[in-house]
Amino acid sequence: MSARNGYKQIKSLAYIGMLVLLVAACSSHKEPRRPNIVLILVDDIGTEVVGAYGGTSYRTPNIDALAAGGLKFDYAYSAPVCSPSRVKLMTGRYGFRTGQAWGTIPADEITFGHVLIRAGYEVALSGKWQMTLLADDPGHISRMGFPDSRVFGWHEGPRYWEPMIYENGEVIEVADGAYGPDLFSEYILDFVRANKDGPFFAYYPMVLAHDISNDLEEPPPVGPIGRYETFAENVEYSDKLVGKLVATLDELGIRENTLVLYVSDNGTPHHYITEYRDGEYIKEPVYSMQDGERIMGGKSYLTDQGTHVPFIANWPGTIEPGTTDALVDFSDFLPTLAALTGAVLPADRDVDGKNFLPVLVDASDGPRDWVYQEWEGDGWIRTREWKLYFDGRLFDMRSDPFEQSPIGPADESEEAATNRQFLETELERLRQ
Repeated sequence: MSARNGYKQIKSLAYIGMLVLLVAACSSHKEPRRPNIVLILVDDIGTEVVGAYGGTSYRTPNIDALAAGGLKFDYAYSAPVCSPSRVKLMTGRYGFRTGQAWGTIPADEITFGHVLIRAGYEVALSGKWQMTLLADDPGHISRMGFPDSRVFGWHEGPRYWEPMIYENGEVIEVADGAYGPDLFSEYILDFVRANKDGPFFAYYPMVLAHDISNDLEEPPPVGPIGRYETFAENVEYSDKLVGKLVATLDELGIRENTLVLYVSDNGTPHHYITEYRDGEYIKEPVYSMQDGERIMGGKSYLTDQGTHVPFIANWPGTIEPGTTDALVDFSDFLPTLAALTGAVLPADRDVDGKNFLPVLVDASDGPRDWVYQEWEGDGWIRTREWKLYFDGRLFDMRSDPFEQSPIGPADESEEAATNRQFLETELERLRQ
C-alpha cells in the first residue's frame, strides 16, 4: 500500500479542486494556469545507481533531493533497451501496436508532443532522439510533435566531445572542445527561460549516461582528460545537470508551478566502453552496490536489472513527499500528461497507458493491477509480486528478485497457481 495513505482524504479534495480549476480555466477567455512540465529521461541508469534507491556506488545528490522532496516510485518499468522504451513513452502504446522496429517510430503515431501542443503548450526537446537517421529525414522530429529541438546525430556523429548536433533539422557548427551534454542542457534551459510564463513542456532525454557511440567510421574524440569518461563520471555529471535545471526553475520563481519528472529509459549497462585500443573498443563490466549487494547491470535483458527503473515526480506544494508502490508502465506517461493538462487523447487508436495523476495528487494506489513488457519475441506480464514470461516461467519476485528459480506448475503453491491463472488470463485478454 502507499506510504502516503494518511493524506488520502485531504488530497482527494485537492485533486478535485485542481481539476475544477483546470476545467474553469480552459472554458474561460483567460490564459489557463496549468503547470509547466519537465520530463527528464536519463539513459542507461537503473535503480541501483541512484542513492534514493539504495545505491552507494555513485554520488547523486540532486536526484536524491528530487526524491526527498517528491514522490519516489518503487515499481516503474521500461523496455530493456532504449528505442522501444522511448516509443512506448511518447505514444502510450504497447510495442505490438507500434511495430517495435529498432530506432524508428511509425510515421502515423501521435506523441505527447502533438497532444500537448494541441493543449496550448510550448514544446521543445533536447538530447537524444534516435528515432530515425536525420540526414535522410531532417524534418522528422518536428513532424513527431517537437517544433523546437536540439539532438545528436545518431549513427552520424559523436554525442559527447565535439558532437554532431541537429538543431531544428539542420546540422549546426559547434566550438572546438564543445561537450554535447552541456549544449543540450543549455538549449533546454534557454527554452525554459524564454517560456517561464508558461505553460511549457520541456522533454529532456539526456545522452548521459550511455557510453560513447561505437558505430562511427572513426572513434569518437576524447575530451581534455585524454580518455573516455567512465560510467561513474557520466552518472555524476547527469546528476549535476539535473541540479542545474532545478536551480534554474528556482531562480525563475516557477518551481511551484512546474512538475519535474525524472525517469530512466532502461537498466544499467552490463558492460561499458572505456577506451579504443589497437583498432578495438575495450569494454569493462559494470557493477554497482545497492543496499549492500553487488549488482551487475542488466540492460538488454527482460529481468528487473534491465527493466526496473528509477522514477521520481516532484512538484512542490502539490505532490506530498513520500514513496508509492503504484505500478507504472512506460505507456502511462501520455495519458497522465493529457489528464494533467486537459489535453485530448487521440480517438482513432488504442492507448494502452493508464492515468496515474491520482497517484501524484491524491495518494491513490494507482490504476494498474499489472504491467506488460515485450522485446524481440519475448516478454512478460507482472504484478508487484509475481512475474509471468511468455514461455510460462513464473517467478515470485519477493523471494527471487534475480529470477533464479522459476516455479513450475507441479511445484506451485495455491498462491502461485492463483497468480499464474490471473496473469495468463490477463495476457490472453491483451493479445485478443
